[in-house]
This record gives sequence, structure tokens and C-alpha cells, in this order.
Amino acid sequence: MALQKTMPTPQGFTATDAYHRVEGVVLNSKTKMSFRIRSYKDSSESVAFADHGYDCAYDISGSNPIAQAYAYAKTLDSFSDATDV
Repeated sequence: MALQKTMPTPQGFTATDAYHRVEGVVLNSKTKMSFRIRSYKDSSESVAFADHGYDCAYDISGSNPIAQAYAYAKTLDSFSDATDV
């Protein structure tokens, strides 16, 4: 699972249909988690052009933590219109 969205990069170019993947999920407690979203030119790229950290609520009785991280990401302005891939 990943998100796809065109966005400008910190390096000054626009990454068309960039691939944004949740990585490094950490369950901080029974109610909180942290994760990173790393952005790649495409799904075959191994070097991220952007890397951002996020914290959000975790529901221990909900879906798996990665699914919850993607659901949270889609509530953010920067990923609200991203496509699931």
C-alpha cells in the first residue's frame, strides 16, 4: 500500500505521481503511534526525496497500525487528495 500524488520537492522539482510510503511505524503506547512518510519519484526508487515524521492516535482494537497510519495521512492537507496505490 502507498499513496500517489504529484508534489513539489525540497530540491526544486515537481515529482509527478510521486510514491509516498508509510515506514518506520512505532507504537509509543496503547493509544499513540509515530511513523514516517517517505516520498519517492516512483515505486522502484530506493532513495527518498522527502521524509516527514508524524504522530497520531492508535486504536489497539482497530485495523493494523500501517492501515491506521495511511488513514491518518489522508486527513492531512498534503495527502487528502492522494490516490491509494
